[in-house]
Amino acid sequence: MSAESPPHESPAAPDQTMKKTVWAWSAATFFGTGLLKPGPGTWGSVAAVLLWAAFAWLAHPSALTLLIALLIGIALTLALGIPAATIVERESGRHDPQFIVIDEVAGQWITLLFSPADWRHGLIALVLFRLFDIVKPFPVRRLERLPAGLGIVFDDVAAGLYAFCIASLLRILFRFWP
Repeated sequence: MSAESPPHESPAAPDQTMKKTVWAWSAATFFGTGLLKPGPGTWGSVAAVLLWAAFAWLAHPSALTLLIALLIGIALTLALGIPAATIVERESGRHDPQFIVIDEVAGQWITLLFSPADWRHGLIALVLFRLFDIVKPFPVRRLERLPAGLGIVFDDVAAGLYAFCIASLLRILFRFWP
């Protein structure tokens, strides 16, 4: 065993002995969701869809209110997520660690914009966002080159925009999908 890799350290999870900025780790991991396995990015996306669905189910918002709530959520995830991702990346000593999932939350909520609040739209948005987040079509992958939190977050914003466009086209093409 080398001094750089203690036996208790997992390459996928943060080292519990390092200094942590609590607000940044809470935001970046979306309150610990990013620590779930396997596939922390998928868990972050699922958490975002579940929050959207819970808000829609519990509050019964109008379409406009749901849109405004999503826009506020997106703005908050970007405003907090970029600096939080930068801090967590630096404190963890890892480049774009998988446990940072605030970017998935932002991208998933972008995908859900203008979607009617039902399980079909939530599921389609989840599948489309995860597809574009994993495949990263041009120029999404290039955005990862941006420095620190900007690169971590904006590739998922772009994937969310791609998924949003396809979801919107599907709603237009298939009238049965209101």
